[in-house]
Amino acid sequence: MMPHVLVYGTLRRGGHNDIARYKPLPVWIGEASIAGTLYDLGAYPGLVLGGTTRVKGEVYAIEPSVEAALDVLEEVADDDSGEYIKRRVQVEVGGQLLDCLVYEIHSSRIVGRSTVDSGDWIAHAAGGGAAFSQPKD
Repeated sequence: MMPHVLVYGTLRRGGHNDIARYKPLPVWIGEASIAGTLYDLGAYPGLVLGGTTRVKGEVYAIEPSVEAALDVLEEVADDDSGEYIKRRVQVEVGGQLLDCLVYEIHSSRIVGRSTVDSGDWIAHAAGGGAAFSQPKD
């Protein structure tokens, strides 16, 4: 079975790192949201898991080779000292709970950074700050 990944920033559809550029092509599962705080790091966001706010994302099934490529893009380090830390979380997609990988920003990278209060990086990057409509857990 292929692993699932939740993407919330530039890897989403329409983002400048759209996950569809990876081969073999990731399989769209659906939209989802996750509890967390989204930070604006300039050209891309960083997610800190937890809390009461929601961050919009998309879930894909990916081949292990795509997971390895994402680890490189996100600068994951075996000792969790990289830019992002790969986590495993449960995400609800269409009423079904899926185990998903998610890349959480290292806490040292968000010092002095502003939050994306809408929880939607694509809308934020496009200049719109409106919150997306997503029910809370």
